Amino acid sequence: MVIRRLAVAGISLAVTLGAAVLPAAAAPSADPPAAPPSRTLSAADRAGHAPAAPRPPADADRAALLAAPDVDVAKVQAHLTELNAIATRNGGTRKSSGQGYRDSVAYVKGKLQAAGYTVTEQPCTSGCASGAGPNLIAEWPQGDASKVYMFGSHLDSVSAGPGINDNGSGSAALLETALTLAEQHPAMAARVRFGWWTDEEQGLNGSDFYVNSLSSAERAKIKAYYNFDMIASPNGGYFINHINSAAAQPMKAYWDSLNLQPEENTEGAGRSDDYSFEQAGIATSGYAMGASARKTTAQAAKWGGTASRAYDSCYHQSCDTTGNINATGLDRSVDGIAATLWQLAVTPSTPANDFSLAVSPTAGTVDPGASATGTVSTATTAGSAQTVQLSASGAPAGVNVSFSPSSVTSGAGSTMTVTTTAATAPGTYPLTVTGTGSVTHTATYTLTVKGTGGCTGQQLLGNGGFENGTTPWTGDTGAIGAHSGQSAHGGSRFAWLAGYGYSATDTISQPVTVPAGCRKATLTYWLHIDTDESGGVAYDTFKVKVGSTTLTTLSNTDAAAGYTQRTLDLSSYIGQRITLTFTATEDSGLQTSFVIDDAALQTG
Repeated sequence: MVIRRLAVAGISLAVTLGAAVLPAAAAPSADPPAAPPSRTLSAADRAGHAPAAPRPPADADRAALLAAPDVDVAKVQAHLTELNAIATRNGGTRKSSGQGYRDSVAYVKGKLQAAGYTVTEQPCTSGCASGAGPNLIAEWPQGDASKVYMFGSHLDSVSAGPGINDNGSGSAALLETALTLAEQHPAMAARVRFGWWTDEEQGLNGSDFYVNSLSSAERAKIKAYYNFDMIASPNGGYFINHINSAAAQPMKAYWDSLNLQPEENTEGAGRSDDYSFEQAGIATSGYAMGASARKTTAQAAKWGGTASRAYDSCYHQSCDTTGNINATGLDRSVDGIAATLWQLAVTPSTPANDFSLAVSPTAGTVDPGASATGTVSTATTAGSAQTVQLSASGAPAGVNVSFSPSSVTSGAGSTMTVTTTAATAPGTYPLTVTGTGSVTHTATYTLTVKGTGGCTGQQLLGNGGFENGTTPWTGDTGAIGAHSGQSAHGGSRFAWLAGYGYSATDTISQPVTVPAGCRKATLTYWLHIDTDESGGVAYDTFKVKVGSTTLTTLSNTDAAAGYTQRTLDLSSYIGQRITLTFTATEDSGLQTSFVIDDAALQTG
């Protein structure tokens, strides 16, 4: 949670925080009563309680509560353990401009991609602190795309500590909820989108950038945004943003089913990422368990814990570690998130069988008489797996396309072989790969046939000037942007690797196919090196690699004013699929910045 925000719901006001030093928070001394027997509860909520009798939810709400899964809080805590370890490896922090944040993004992104999400890193190109890493957006690719429910949390910490409650708790809870949704794979009535925000601690900057980047049509698709910031405070309470709003009702219904008697989140109003959405006219709600404000006597009586102490006495401090987590509160929060998601976006109807189809690589270049191969992959996206028959169309005379096997069960893959003859006419041919099951899906593969003995000279790197977002670069793509403090060689964007002044490594990579038939392949790039180091010792290094092979190494000793064009001969890789990597590594001392722009890989 950011320290302050100067406006709430469009009304200008000053947010004044208690300036007194707060005593250490004690763990809650008692738990609230359990839910009625109609709800299946976790062990933490069943232990040691007699049944209570709050007003039961409406039938529809009750059905949604029963249908939602009980998210495993131990798995949420495992994510928190990894976020804590990431911070430990990076100077005790996961601040937005540091390697700890970038490693946190990589951890969350890897889990989501493996689960089948459509995942995007969104660089914050304006309004964020210098060097801030990207927002991470993940969408479950099912449900009505015109109706989106969004769940978000900030992934960064303050520089003073690892931020495990603030806000590893919200981030880990959303991650495990997303993974549970993928594992359960229910039929979807609406789209679910998750956001992990950068630079919240510097002023809600990542979520502001995301919301402002949306068109009015895209904003209109988001029916509600739910925010989770500090949902495991050790002396916490149970707070809901805009508790009496329509958006809050699914969240309140779940906590009401546990007889928690939640209250309005007045402390957090305007201080977390929901405010960015609220200012854009999007309905918002969310859970919180409190920050530096003190628990009242009445709250301690109904929720347990210690009155007159902060909800989280480690707020924005180095002690905000895995030892600063209220596991019971975290469990109740993550199950409430799942219950809300299920009620809003899941449908009880049986999903129709469906699958996805993709080809990799999406293009190939051959001499007449040669062949190219690719992999056709499928996945079951709804219902049950089905048999998919593979075929291709659009091939010119003399070109044959075959598949091994020719039919697969969705979830499996096939090898596609494109074979030409010596008489195949040179040219570029888009081939359509078709998968036919209960429905039909297609993918495009572009075949280029060169003239006999000739070479089609071309520039192979994608987005070498970094002007078009981050794709197809992978790795620490938050280094790509229009950052203040450095300038581009051309255009407005560049890749700024290292430059932190402490031990860190930044890497960006891109896979590329160097076609056969050419005599030469040349990599060029413009590099600016500036440093605070002195003397002739190479403390900080910059390497260019193909695969695991280092082609060149530069260092702080090569620093110079302005950009210098560098050239490398990659002719030995003609006819190969390679991964080109730029890596900058700093030691624990003074900064060295390695700034790359206008990279190209030219064949001829």
